[in-house]
Amino acid sequence: MVGPIIVSIVSVSKGKEGKLSRIGVRDSKMLTRRRRKFLLDEINSIADEVKVYSISNSEINEAMRNKISINELEALNFAKLIDSVSIIPEKIYLDSPDVVPERFGLRIKLLSKKNMRIEGVPQPRKERSRGSIKIVSEHKADARYPVVSAASIVAKTTRDAEIEGIADELGMDIGSGYPSDRYTIDAIKADLSKNVLSPYIRNYWKTMSLIKQMKIDDFIS
Repeated sequence: MVGPIIVSIVSVSKGKEGKLSRIGVRDSKMLTRRRRKFLLDEINSIADEVKVYSISNSEINEAMRNKISINELEALNFAKLIDSVSIIPEKIYLDSPDVVPERFGLRIKLLSKKNMRIEGVPQPRKERSRGSIKIVSEHKADARYPVVSAASIVAKTTRDAEIEGIADELGMDIGSGYPSDRYTIDAIKADLSKNVLSPYIRNYWKTMSLIKQMKIDDFIS
């Protein structure tokens, strides 16, 4: 609800892939903030390339205002990151937010400038190429593939720093920024009359609509 969406790509050569597992890289949600910070330096030293993009609240709100889904917005920025890497990968693993993982992979294929083929999706013969990048798009890929776990750690650590920066700038506790965090919800409720937090709020989130519909008595309890 509060703060940017962070997307990240980590490029690792086959010879170094095993090192990620050995240093304890796994799904960022399973690690403490301190552990993620420690692993970030290790990931940067092992990876051939690491890139991050922060999707700002203004971008998120503008997209949702124009009926562009978060999945579409993420796919667009995933494609931009893939196109920005200097080394052309043989295979890319995607942590798909779409209920149909292959559809998320196809979105990126259409948005990217690189030649791709989606695992599990039949491809017309005229589009087949030995030089095409294989795309593996799966749910919870960050829990299955160490390189995706590494990207999730990079993204999560970056977002934690962004949230800390917002909290310091405003001088208020905003929690993690997620709708499941009561500190975040309390901060939004308390800020409705002041609106100092509004530049960082995702206005079209369902939880935000529910908060605005609450009675004034609910804010006092």
